Amino acid sequence: MGTIITLMTDFGTADGYVGEVKGVLLTETRGATIVDITHDVPAHDVEMGRLTLARYWRRFPAGTVHVVIIDPGVGSARAALAIASEGQFLVGPDNGVLSPALLMPGAKAVALRVPAHASATFHGRDVFAPAAAQLANGDALDSLGSLFTSPIIRRTPEPRRAATGEIVGAVIAIDRFGNAITNLVAARGGVITVSGKRLELGRTYSDLDEGELGAVVGSSGLIEIVRREGRATDVIPLARGTPVSLR
Repeated sequence: MGTIITLMTDFGTADGYVGEVKGVLLTETRGATIVDITHDVPAHDVEMGRLTLARYWRRFPAGTVHVVIIDPGVGSARAALAIASEGQFLVGPDNGVLSPALLMPGAKAVALRVPAHASATFHGRDVFAPAAAQLANGDALDSLGSLFTSPIIRRTPEPRRAATGEIVGAVIAIDRFGNAITNLVAARGGVITVSGKRLELGRTYSDLDEGELGAVVGSSGLIEIVRREGRATDVIPLARGTPVSLR
């Protein structure tokens, strides 16, 4: 099996954009295996792309090349990056979406050269895919461009302790199940307050009755507001930034 290349975009699958990127990858590599992570990141949602990347990139074998194309600034002065981090490679725009890799000790980034023929509206096909192919073929990171020392880095906001003793955080993402993922961590249970509801922190969805609202520690280690066999967002107001507290 050749090098693994993962692909995450906000392109959807109704158009041929994903196919164009894959065509370049398959043409310019020697037997690469392409893994579709998702193409359903909400359009232009760099923050959701960052959080999604954080879940999976280090779970792949060493040498994997991760292509990330959530790029609302395509064609602008923003840099195009290739990164080496934790034995993995990542390629994508310098808008913070690659932050999970950039935050690791020893991470190294280069600014990719943009070919004269590259479409100003499709760097995914004309810049990122060729760079990913070069890395998959064994080319050195330094050969792809010049050292880049000031990448944009996004971080999940840290919770704070209120004067009342509660830990105050916020919803940072809503997943496809309607679960609201927060930036709160709890090791030993507690009570969650969100949108006027007080919820005991449980262990798993099956601890709730069907349709019941609750809170659990999700697989990422973060507290999630959930509804058993339903969408939490259907029964209480929840969106990115909604305040959540833990006692």
